[in-house]
Amino acid sequence: MANFNKVILLGNLTRDPELRYTPKGTAVAKLGLAVSRVWTNEAGEKKEDVTFVDVDVFGRTAENVGQYMRKGRPILIEGRLKLDQWDDKQTGQKRSKLSVVAETVQFLGSPGGGEGGGAAPAPRAPRPAAASAPAPAAEPVEGDEPPENDDVPF
Repeated sequence: MANFNKVILLGNLTRDPELRYTPKGTAVAKLGLAVSRVWTNEAGEKKEDVTFVDVDVFGRTAENVGQYMRKGRPILIEGRLKLDQWDDKQTGQKRSKLSVVAETVQFLGSPGGGEGGGAAPAPRAPRPAAASAPAPAAEPVEGDEPPENDDVPF
């Protein structure tokens, strides 16, 4: 049986991206995304439903997101769903969380005005030097995210 795991989300960042690096030097950006749905009920009242989604971005795209995006900015994410499961250390219960792993990211609006507003972002600290590693490709590449056993420093 065929499988298909694709998500396309357009929303606003709920917080500034959190940019970190794995021990092997891969950039990882954690984003919070708010996606709204507006509709009119039978009584003619406008209603809004907001869904909050956690998104992980890897590689050079993560560095770009960390450098240029800020809370409130609109962004388009295309990626796949990922289910994380673990045992809660305090209660011993099984826990799970559904998130999105971004494969492509498109910045929307403008940094100096328009949607998302706000001033141009302050520059971030440069990426730590890697031992003559080639620059990552602009497009996502298979293996762009760390292996499952690689510890992400969050």
